[in-house]
Amino acid sequence: MRLPYFIAVSLIFLVSAGVSLLAASYAVTKIEETSEFAVRRSLDLKGHDWAEVESDGLRVILTGIAPDEATRFNALTAAGTEVDTSRVIDEMGVAATSALAPPRFSAEILRNDRGISIIGLIPASEDREGLIQRLSDLNRNVPVSDLMETADYPKPKGWDAAMSFAIEALTSLPRAKISASADLVKITAIADSQQEKQRLERDLTRAAPPSLRIGLAISAPRPVITPFTLRYLINDEGGQFDACSAQDEKSRDQIVAAARDAGLSGPYSCTIGLGEPSSRWPEAAVKSIQALARIGKGSVTISDADITLVAEQGTDPALFDRVVGELETALPQVFALHAVLPEPETSEQTGPVEFSATRSPEGLVQLRGRLGDETLRDMVDSYARAAFGSDQVYTATRIVPGLPADWPVRVLAGLEALAQLHNGALTVTLGTVELTGVSHEEDAKARIAGQLSDKLGEGQEFTLMITYQTPPEPQDAPPDPEVCEEQIAEVQAVSKIAFEPGSATIAADSRDSVNQIADILRDCGPIRLEIQGHTDSQGREEMNQQLSQARAQSILNELRGRRIPTSSYTAVGYGETQPISDNDTEEGREENRRIEFRLIRPEPVANTETGLEELEAEANDPEADQSDTTAPDADAGDQ
Repeated sequence: MRLPYFIAVSLIFLVSAGVSLLAASYAVTKIEETSEFAVRRSLDLKGHDWAEVESDGLRVILTGIAPDEATRFNALTAAGTEVDTSRVIDEMGVAATSALAPPRFSAEILRNDRGISIIGLIPASEDREGLIQRLSDLNRNVPVSDLMETADYPKPKGWDAAMSFAIEALTSLPRAKISASADLVKITAIADSQQEKQRLERDLTRAAPPSLRIGLAISAPRPVITPFTLRYLINDEGGQFDACSAQDEKSRDQIVAAARDAGLSGPYSCTIGLGEPSSRWPEAAVKSIQALARIGKGSVTISDADITLVAEQGTDPALFDRVVGELETALPQVFALHAVLPEPETSEQTGPVEFSATRSPEGLVQLRGRLGDETLRDMVDSYARAAFGSDQVYTATRIVPGLPADWPVRVLAGLEALAQLHNGALTVTLGTVELTGVSHEEDAKARIAGQLSDKLGEGQEFTLMITYQTPPEPQDAPPDPEVCEEQIAEVQAVSKIAFEPGSATIAADSRDSVNQIADILRDCGPIRLEIQGHTDSQGREEMNQQLSQARAQSILNELRGRRIPTSSYTAVGYGETQPISDNDTEEGREENRRIEFRLIRPEPVANTETGLEELEAEANDPEADQSDTTAPDADAGDQ
């Protein structure tokens, strides 16, 4: 039976629709699978394995947590290379970022003769105006340049202490660079002498807070010696230097070697500094010393390029003439030689023609002898009172006309030299100026020799017998910190500080040791000291650390209880980390359980560009042009 037409058409339509739906469903599924596979492969190739891909019809949905915004955008771009970007749905997230770490606060302060500048990053809470005012108070005659930036973060621990110490250090450092941060202050500076360098290092080390690390790089440049002087004598006791100057170690060694060949005996000092008038100075010095040795006895004085050779009275004139002639020929052209052979005495003097001055250890000065006129006597008396003090001078000189024309110069030059001694005697005669005495400065003899050779001029003989004595320590001066450390170690070597087992309570028989240590520290003053606690390796490491800290703090508290100023002390527990003996034996463990007292010393600072090099170069560059006419000068050399 045939179906009606409209039924057949309906069936055909329904079948066609079903087939179309099946085909469309298959096509969509295929597109979804193809798109998802292509996008996932692209993401994997780019390293985005954290991203998830899901297809929803023609849409491609990306999910997952990207490490950062840039990575998320890169993943989105990678997906867009495989399918149309309009089909990509971004549902990715970005991992939360951690809080930004605070910046490292630091300040660099440079001080020289032209001003003070400070640059760096400081906390916004810092009293900026107060800081600049404190720097201005160091020297109100120079400007302060503020080049600082600020950041709104809390002050790090130790920042205020570091800045306070940096400014305090600048009060005694007119030429310095200081780099200050919360945990470290580095100081680079120039001292005028080696003694000044040692004093600054000692004072700065004492002044620093115990919790602050410091680094010191203080240099003492070579001095400028003027006049550049050498004086060598040969007498019955052998050879000796009154003064010795050299440009560098090589020149010094050449001069000393010649002096040894000429009979040098006893200790000597040869100052290395700037101011050498010629690169051939060592050659001239060696030849002059050798000539004096051939003559036998006498003295040779070199002041810059002037050489004075004085033979002993009674020297063979023929020998003297021959040696002087050979020396004149051998000396470099820039040097001028003045040779003196004293005339033998032919008649007796009618009374001593001399002027004398004595200075006692208490500072009392007596002037006696001959002066040429009333004007000279007033001049000598006024000079002496200005140099030694008005109440310290007693004048008993007499006026004798007819004295040599250079008598005033010799008397005043001798008084100037006597003023540099702690005590001594000056004698001025027709033939020489003689100065004897004691000085508390090691370079006094060389300095006075240079001054006398410069003021007296060529051909003038003088004799120096100056003894160096170590200056007495002030009555209230504390001992050196190293001595304090050694004394404490000696106490502990005899009686070790012990504690009750497993506690921070000091054993009763160790109280006397603590008392002895307290007595030592009371005399030492404000030294930077670390009280260290140490244990053996028995027990847990954390417990040992806590026990060592508690014991070190207990010692600090005991010292405070004995009224010892402990603001510059700190207590640190090291636990079992620093053994000094074997922990496998009872004897070793007993040695490891200990309290140590250690000085907190400055850390070494490497030499870097500091801005001080220009100042140091200026200090080391003599203004006078002292070039040699026959050979170029030697370079000043590095420090």
